[in-house]
Amino acid sequence: MRKEVMILTGAGQIGMAIARRVGYGKTIVVGDKKIENAEAVAKIMNEAGFHVIPLEMDLSSRSSIKHIITEAQKYGEITMLVNAAGVSPSQAPIEAILKVDLYGTAVLLEEVGKVIAEGGVGITISSQSGHRMAQLSAEEDEWLACTPTEELLDLEILKPENIKDTLHAYQMAKRCNEKRVMAEAVKWGEKGARLNSISPGIIVTPLAIDEFNGPRGDFYKNMFAKCPAGRPGTADEVANVAELLMSEKGAFITGADFLVDGGATASYFYGPLKPQE
Repeated sequence: MRKEVMILTGAGQIGMAIARRVGYGKTIVVGDKKIENAEAVAKIMNEAGFHVIPLEMDLSSRSSIKHIITEAQKYGEITMLVNAAGVSPSQAPIEAILKVDLYGTAVLLEEVGKVIAEGGVGITISSQSGHRMAQLSAEEDEWLACTPTEELLDLEILKPENIKDTLHAYQMAKRCNEKRVMAEAVKWGEKGARLNSISPGIIVTPLAIDEFNGPRGDFYKNMFAKCPAGRPGTADEVANVAELLMSEKGAFITGADFLVDGGATASYFYGPLKPQE
């Protein structure tokens, strides 16, 4: 029996939390760069009554993205996309961050937008980092939003000599995610579908725990200690927002980004996390 299908990219805690919240009754095709990660999520969810198909997928590759879409279509119409794939500043070099988080996300939104069903909905996970960097010009924002995907990495602002470090690359990628969602939401809307992004702050996941115990651990602990919430967040709290956006209660919300960071960004600009001059 053909069902509605959700594509989940990135077999991590946030993606799984969202899929568990809104993926019941659907076939969930989960893709990850490491097939064992996708298989682990599939096992957990299948044993909880879901229907999950694991696949190997490389977000930096258009052909790999098109492959997962083709596989997903074998099970039914694609009605949901949850993109939770990506690499962090401590995981990868500048080139990989831009190829995966920036270019890959843009391609995924474009390709799924070609086949998303009427009434469908998508979420991509961005980051609070996109809100921290200095504002870009209106022209630069439009470049990030509207440049053809295969030309994105040729933009002057994304050339290696103009990217300071991996954190700057990550911030640019996440700013691009937000702008790309706005532009793609217009195209998705022509098909009667919606698209939004969520920008989480520090969320407790196995990767975050590694970071807490690593060389930047004190930085992260200081960040959540001095944010208004006074703690890190959980994957389920991100899923709370995704559930709103992906349900009928969010029917008038599209092309938007939701900052879910316990107030850390507010504290960065106007509170104790503000950088000292």
